[in-house]
Amino acid sequence: MQTQNDTMAWYTIKNIDAVDSPALVIYEERVRKNIQLAQELLPDNARLRPHVKTSKIAEVNQFMLEAGITKFKCATIAEGEMLAQIKAPDILLAYQPVGPKLQRLLQLIKAYPASRFSCLVDNTASAIAFSHTALAHSIVLDVYIDLNVGMNRTGILPGEAAFVLYKEVLALPGLRLLGLHAYDGHIKEVDPIVRQQQSDAAYAPAASLAQKVEQELKVKPIMIAGGSPTFPTHLHRGGVECSPGTFIFWDHGYKLQMPELPFDYAALVISRVISIIDDTTICTDLGHKSVAAENPHPRVYFLNAPDAVAVGQSEEHMVLKVADAHAYKVGDVLYGAPMHVCPTVALYDRGIVINDHQAAGEWRVVARDRKITV
Repeated sequence: MQTQNDTMAWYTIKNIDAVDSPALVIYEERVRKNIQLAQELLPDNARLRPHVKTSKIAEVNQFMLEAGITKFKCATIAEGEMLAQIKAPDILLAYQPVGPKLQRLLQLIKAYPASRFSCLVDNTASAIAFSHTALAHSIVLDVYIDLNVGMNRTGILPGEAAFVLYKEVLALPGLRLLGLHAYDGHIKEVDPIVRQQQSDAAYAPAASLAQKVEQELKVKPIMIAGGSPTFPTHLHRGGVECSPGTFIFWDHGYKLQMPELPFDYAALVISRVISIIDDTTICTDLGHKSVAAENPHPRVYFLNAPDAVAVGQSEEHMVLKVADAHAYKVGDVLYGAPMHVCPTVALYDRGIVINDHQAAGEWRVVARDRKITV
């Protein structure tokens, strides 16, 4: 429902009649502001390595390049190729490539020599496979040891076994071991003091491992740590590269969980009321295909209908309970902040660019695909 009071709210699109729904809308100036805020938190661009899993859009990452950010992290081969196509200098595939992915990574390295690629490894067998493949292709593959600091998803625990792996990888031909990667995505504590404490505890074993490597192997490992929630917790760790991702668009989930962080919504989903069901129920066109559905409701927070509560959703529909359904009419536009913006972006093949309250163009969500050319 769009009222007189919110017709010029920051998110209002004046030419909304030209935008079909559901749609992903991206507010360019807010994107640029979020980049600026990240750089204000960490002014040293050499320590910023944003994760592009959220945007998946070349133009958005071009803004970061223009701002002086040269290091990036990605989760898929397609995201890596998107970065290479805009000539990003340093690209870490934050993934241990297995099966065809390893061959695809090598194809990327050969196809885009202006970009330096690296990847993760967390076991000896994979490292040996990387070594054999790199030698067969006459290249040197840059790698980081992936550490499990509590996420319990990938990585090796940062103890003696990790030190042994470090020595083994360091000795393998065809590989260049650059350092350690520690993702602490399990830390989402609302209280920033407790979050800092949890981050410190998770990082301490990784720091100890790095110190042992430096002392005994006489090499100083590069350290890459954190995501958006723990971005501020790593700022004081000298030399550590920080990898926020969601910050670029932000979402309602992190706005609730991390209210002290300065980032703000830069991407929304728009939806329209398509039916008035009864006195307190309406239906919109924001189905499973249009907003990330991996979590329970609420999956979206409507900025101009904050009291609307989702009571049902299917592929193309979202049913909402509202105080007065007759305050709405069929065709009314709702502006929604996703609870989880990263997988929401991946549901769209393009984002509508908003400048000065106007839909002014489109950006392809090019890396939502699993393959671009490689």
